[in-house]
Amino acid sequence: MQEYDVIVLGTGIKECVLSGLMSLSGKKVLHIDKNSYHGGESASISPLEELYRRFKVPGPPKSIRRGKEWNVDLVPKFFLATGQLVKILVHTEVTRYLDFKVVEGSYVFKAGKVHKVPATEEDAQSSDLMGMFDKRRFKKLLHFVLNFDTRNPRTHQDVDPEKTTTRELFSRFDLGQDVIEVTGHAIALHSSESYLDQPCLETINRIRRYCESLSRHNSSPYLYPLYGLGELPQGYARLSAEYGGTFLLNKPVDEIVMDNGKVKAVKSDGKVFHCKQLICDPSYVPNRVRKMGRVIRVICLLNHPVKNTHEASSCQIIIPQAELNRKSDVYICVVSYSHSLASDGMYIATVSTTVETNSPEKEVEPALELLEPIMQKLVTCLSVLRSVSVHHCNVFCMTLMILGLSPSPTCWFQMRTEERVRYREELPEAVTVLHTPVISMDV
Repeated sequence: MQEYDVIVLGTGIKECVLSGLMSLSGKKVLHIDKNSYHGGESASISPLEELYRRFKVPGPPKSIRRGKEWNVDLVPKFFLATGQLVKILVHTEVTRYLDFKVVEGSYVFKAGKVHKVPATEEDAQSSDLMGMFDKRRFKKLLHFVLNFDTRNPRTHQDVDPEKTTTRELFSRFDLGQDVIEVTGHAIALHSSESYLDQPCLETINRIRRYCESLSRHNSSPYLYPLYGLGELPQGYARLSAEYGGTFLLNKPVDEIVMDNGKVKAVKSDGKVFHCKQLICDPSYVPNRVRKMGRVIRVICLLNHPVKNTHEASSCQIIIPQAELNRKSDVYICVVSYSHSLASDGMYIATVSTTVETNSPEKEVEPALELLEPIMQKLVTCLSVLRSVSVHHCNVFCMTLMILGLSPSPTCWFQMRTEERVRYREELPEAVTVLHTPVISMDV
């Protein structure tokens, strides 16, 4: 009888990070995936011909040569340079399997134009997003945030970080509405307006993290792996294997064996693997998840840089919801040959947002107009899944969850404070469903 401490189903980023961490802690781990490749929904597709086959469209055209030079991420996500995921990568030494390169720019769409996001006092001084008085007020806010210390009340300036709302904080510095939108959505990276009426501590931490990440590399706060995001789950797969983890790719999962509401084993390809715990992505337990909305994502192949981005070979553009009279932001992630993701001189721009109407493609038209002319558009519209209540299905959700992965619309990794990934000895012997988040990229 083959018995493991933990069995992990699926090789998405969440699952591979957990598999590597648990193998590193001495657990006997078995990792099974029904696919023949790592990455799940966040896989990197190569060659280019395979991408076209996946979307069932003819091509690629003859003008796009050397298909093997392309690595197209289905769900591109940038890394904040001082974000939690980068710290996990460094701590586990997975960085020895990966090479990163700085993303060249961070932009926001306001008043019909693409502008560089001002996140330093120097940027604010030269930015045409703000008037002279707004620039002074914004600089005072940045100075307050960067000097803020939760342990030192003298730095709080009579602001209670647990009670003062973000709206009240911005009002204290007399910020205009345009500055609030840029600060909240392009710097603090909030995806909705709800943050304004919540305690300001989270926003202060987000602004600080963005500014600290930017100070590492100056051009932008973001990093991206060479050869695509698919390198990340493969790096953790190597880590898990190095510490005794076993991987079975291209293997079907026939049954999850339960006994009195607890997982006992997994049947795969005629074999039975016993375990104390089971971790899986939602596709393996469709009866234990529910839909929470949809996300549209449009992969665009370009032969030119995006206009008004200073010829950047990689960048992020955020269109705040207020610009389009929406409830959620629209995101554009641009990568290219500079990250070894496309042929020389070619670009991959991915537009994404939360679906709010019955015509999702019309919702992203303003973003697509910024990218014209587009050589090829590949459209997906996926459901957002969450695990159902543990009280209804005997499923235990771990206190540590990695967010900002497929199918969330944002283009950066995000880990919320209360959803950090942790493996604990006292976890009950039940299925842990790592659910796909509603929205949002720091793990």
